[in-house]
Formats: sequence, structure tokens, C-alpha cells
Amino acid sequence: MPPPNARANLKIPTPGTTPSLDAIASQDHPLARDSTPGQLPEEVYNSTLPWWRAAIRAHLLKAVARESPILARMQGHLRSPWLDNYFLYTSSLGTHTFFMIALPLLFFFGYGEIGRGLVVVLASGVYFSSFIKDLVCSPRPFAPPVNRLTIGNHHLEYGFPSTHSTNSVSMALFIFSQVHRAYSEDSSISDVGYWISCTVLAIYAISIVFGRLYTGMHSFTDCGVGVALGAAIWAAYVMMSDQLERWLDSGSWSVPLTLVPACLLLVHCHPQPVDDCPCFEDAIAFVSVILGVLSARWHLAYAGFDERLLDTVMPGGLGEGWEWEWKVQWCSLAGAKVGIGILIIFVWRLLAKAVLRVVLPPVFRLLALCFDLPHRRFYTPATDYGNVPLQNGLHPIPSMIDLPGLLEVSGVNGDEYPRDGIRRRGRNEAVKSDGGLGLGLEMGSSSETEKSSAGWATGKHYDADVLTKVVVYTGIGLLSAEAMPVLFSIMGWGVKPW
Repeated sequence: MPPPNARANLKIPTPGTTPSLDAIASQDHPLARDSTPGQLPEEVYNSTLPWWRAAIRAHLLKAVARESPILARMQGHLRSPWLDNYFLYTSSLGTHTFFMIALPLLFFFGYGEIGRGLVVVLASGVYFSSFIKDLVCSPRPFAPPVNRLTIGNHHLEYGFPSTHSTNSVSMALFIFSQVHRAYSEDSSISDVGYWISCTVLAIYAISIVFGRLYTGMHSFTDCGVGVALGAAIWAAYVMMSDQLERWLDSGSWSVPLTLVPACLLLVHCHPQPVDDCPCFEDAIAFVSVILGVLSARWHLAYAGFDERLLDTVMPGGLGEGWEWEWKVQWCSLAGAKVGIGILIIFVWRLLAKAVLRVVLPPVFRLLALCFDLPHRRFYTPATDYGNVPLQNGLHPIPSMIDLPGLLEVSGVNGDEYPRDGIRRRGRNEAVKSDGGLGLGLEMGSSSETEKSSAGWATGKHYDADVLTKVVVYTGIGLLSAEAMPVLFSIMGWGVKPW
């Protein structure tokens, strides 16, 4: 770590110049000061990665070096307090947390086919973008000269491709296809409603994709490939959706006998990264949700559940006009369904994790006596520990009240290049946002902020965490897509809103 005044003496490339890769690789170069994944010395990646992965990474690294000064100049011309707020917080609409909370509601209210489609499209986007990230280990835009604005720990992942861009484009296209079908085939949406929906979807996708450039989290190459990947995943789903639904509705045992091995194979085949980053666990979570949601649809058909059970309408949802009493009853039941459904999911998550952390380690140790178990870099095998500590494990869904504490506005480690009213102090002093983000809150010491955002990289991972996450998120899919709708129908609360 250089002395505090060393960074002030570093020379940043002037606009219009592109630093050489040899200069960037030097530990004395300002672009080598970034501590996010992909920033280790080049010999580490060349010696660890197969030649073809290292060759792809070298090509992408040239693009990052070429585009980082361009992004920095763009930030210098565009950044303002209002835009900082807008792009920082709209980025949360493309996060895993947002989708994991929002998607179960579609099943709670009877939109099962739409829910399955969104799960398949979004989860596939997260898996394949995470797969590519760990495959090529490409860094995010260099900081400095770029300033990064981020909520949470997304900066602890590799940069190529942009998962936010993949998710936003695939979801916007999926919802557009549903809106277009309702408009052109069912005539259930007016002209005004159709064009308003299209405009909102376009603004959403553009805000997320351009926001990744504005916040310095991704390069043009990252976002371009992310957009293409999202569009390709949506197109693939459109071509296979009818066949997939018929297969699930068949009730054949070929469904679970195919889905379970496929899920485990995708988990096992995920590339080993050079740096310790959370891409792998994001991929596990969403692949497991696909397994749970699709298995739920198969089990409904296999168990012979009458479709009318899931077509029941919520009390107060029928009739051309709503009386005041019906409105109150409907809104109360809707709120109860959301609250109880989400509560049950979180209780399942807590209980399943607690039980599996106790059960799995001794099972793994017993199996290790018979044969060699798969092992991932950065994950401690069960033979090397007793039990998973309670403070460790999986924390994929932070509390919403923790989001301000997860806020990081950073160049490198959040202490460089103040812009537009974002004021920082030294590493051991308080950091406060006065106007740049409009938060008006004390963020504590810089070291505390750094520790919070970099907790993933400093935490210890256990092999039991992998299977734990598969079981937990498969269960979340089953609860959301089958158990909760059936429970609501049996209780007389209905499933469909009207």
C-alpha cells in the first residue's frame, strides 16, 4: 500500500491517449490500483487459465484499456447529482434481489405461465453471464480514471458481460411480447395503453444499460455483449416455450429425471475463476430456482391437481363494479397473500440453511472416505472443518433497510476523484454525502464501508454452501410456484386477482 500522498502524485492518462497494456500491468501505474476482480498481475492469469481463456481475456483487456478513458471523459461531461441518484437507484431494478422478491408475486396471483417464462429468461441470463464472467475473468473499467457508483457488492464480480444489461433487455423483450400479444391478438389493451407500455419498457432497458456506463461499472463491450446475450436468450425462449409447457404438462417422469441432473451438471461445469467473486453463487441460485419452478409445474400435472384449483378468483374480484366492501376485502387478501407468502419463503430459507449446515458436512466427510468429491477453488472441503460457522454461509438477499449501508461511491476503495458534490475524506475518517447523492446520511468510516462491500472477498466459503444453496433455492421455486398458490386456493383466498 503506497503512502497516503502517493496517489496524488500519480499521473492519469490525458484525454485522447490510451495507456499501453504493459504500463497498466505495472504495479506503479494508476490503472493497476484497482482492487476489484480481474486486476491481479497478468502472469497470474496467464499461468492459471488455459491458453484459450487467457487469449480471450487479453483481447477483452485491450478493450477495457481503450474504453476506460472514454468512459471517464463521458462521466466528466455528464455527471450531475440528479443523474447520479437516477442511475444509481434504477440499477437496483436489474439486481438479483429485486427479481427474487418480485417474481414470486406472479405465482401468488395466478400468472404461472408468465412467471415461469420470466424465471427461465432471467435465470438463464444470470447463469450464462456469470458463466462467461468466470470463464474469461475480464476486469471492469479501470478506476481511476473511471469513478464507480454502486449499491451492494456488484463491483466484486468480473465485468464481461454486463448481467444488468442481459437481464433488463431479456425482461423488457419478454414483457413486450406479452403486451404485444394482448394488444394484437386479444385486443385487451387499448392503443394508448400499448404505446405507454412500450415507452416504459424502452425507458427501463435504456436506463439500466446506459446506467452501467454512466456509473462506470461496465465498458461499452460489456454492455453490448450483455444486450446481445439478453436478446438471444429471449429469442431462444420464444422458440421453445410452447414445447416446454407441453413437456411439463405431460406429467412424465422424464421431466424430473432430466431437470435434476441438468441442474447439478450446470453447477458442476461452472468455470473456476482466478479471483474470489460471487458469480458462481449467483448462478447456483438462479439455476436452482429454474429447477424448482419447472418441477412445480410438472408435479401439479403429475399429481392430478385440477386446473380449476389454480383458476379460483379472489373474493371481491368478480363483477363489473366494485362495492367499497369488496375493495377492502380484496386489498386485504392481496396484502395477506404477499405478506404470508414472502414470510414463508424467508422462514424456509432460514430453517433449510440451518439444518443443511449441520447435516451436510458430516455426510460429505463420510462420502470423502469412499471417493474424491468435487472441489472448487476458494471453497474449504468438509474434511478441513467441523461445522459451518453461523456468521458464514449464504447471504444472497440483504434486508432493504441495509441498502444505505451497502452504498459505495468509489474510484478506488472509495477515496478518489470527487465529482459533483460527492465529498470524501481519508481512509480513516468519516465519509459523508452532502449533495452528490442527496442521501444526507453519515456513512461511517471509509474502512467500515470498504469492509461491508468487500465482505465477499474476505469471507470463507465451505463446500456445504454449494448444495445448501441448490436445495434452498429449489425449495423457494417449489413454494412460490406450487405450494403457496394451492394453499391460497384451499384457504378460500383465491389465486387469480379477477
